[in-house]
Amino acid sequence: MEKTVTNKEKYRRFCKTEITIPIFSKDWWLDAVCGENNWDVAIIEKGGEIVASMPYMLRKKYYLTICDMPQLTQTLGPWLKTSKAKYAKQLSSQKKIMHELIKQLPRFDYFAQNFHYSVANWLPFYWNGFEQTTRYTYVIDELISEKSLWNELLPNIRTDIKKAENRFNLIVNTDINIDTFLNINELTFAAQKKKLPYSRKLVKRIENVCIHNNCRRIFYVQDKDRKIHAAIYIIWDSNSAYYLMGGSDPDLRNSGATSLCIWEAIKFSSTVVKKFDFEGSMIEPVERFFRAFGAKQMPYLRISKTTSRLLKLLKALK
Repeated sequence: MEKTVTNKEKYRRFCKTEITIPIFSKDWWLDAVCGENNWDVAIIEKGGEIVASMPYMLRKKYYLTICDMPQLTQTLGPWLKTSKAKYAKQLSSQKKIMHELIKQLPRFDYFAQNFHYSVANWLPFYWNGFEQTTRYTYVIDELISEKSLWNELLPNIRTDIKKAENRFNLIVNTDINIDTFLNINELTFAAQKKKLPYSRKLVKRIENVCIHNNCRRIFYVQDKDRKIHAAIYIIWDSNSAYYLMGGSDPDLRNSGATSLCIWEAIKFSSTVVKKFDFEGSMIEPVERFFRAFGAKQMPYLRISKTTSRLLKLLKALK
């Protein structure tokens, strides 16, 4: 008897050839952030070809089934094959495809996913009882020349970069190991009296798969005494680079190192992709800082649904 090929097996093969699948929806990324057995995928096929997909993570919390976002994963949501049909027909097709994707989702008590900013149509989810909240990321959507990028920086960022280079003589390198990076990353949270919000084990799994897929670089800034002032971790796919993690020494925050570090990361990104995604922030000072690099505000959708009566009650009480 011939073995049935699962959606997940089909999707793994698909991810090897379809370059427009965002990095956060790649099978190897999901293996790293969810665990191989803790995610699955809904797919739609036409003529033996996958035309839509929607991966999801599943986890148990007490007796509840939760389908939400893995840590350090910016977006999931539906991927639909690009269509050249008339706009009205595209919407009609999206409606049908998204309804089919939703039907394939497993039973859950709570669902929440961030959709990529390219997905603007969530009406089929609304018609199926989901709710929506708008969030924002900041994207440099055209990495052209260094001169153009420099001109888009706000004056305070240019001043920081010049200060870091000329007054403090800081140097940017990329040969840092992951443990040293995490030590710097951790300093940022410690300054806020917070613990690292993700485990070192998780970050090391991400590090391993990104090295294997040649899609990550760590930038760090140090002075003549080899003291590290700041560091950031970026990843990329065929479409965009993403600011995944960062950190700085709070005792050295006035050196302009973070601005210099991000500037070098943006310049490098222009050699491999066309866009740079800061991954956004709803925290006002962080939003202001990212915006100052000339990035454009891009809304993205957070789609959620609660089916558990207990969770609905707790939500109402809040």
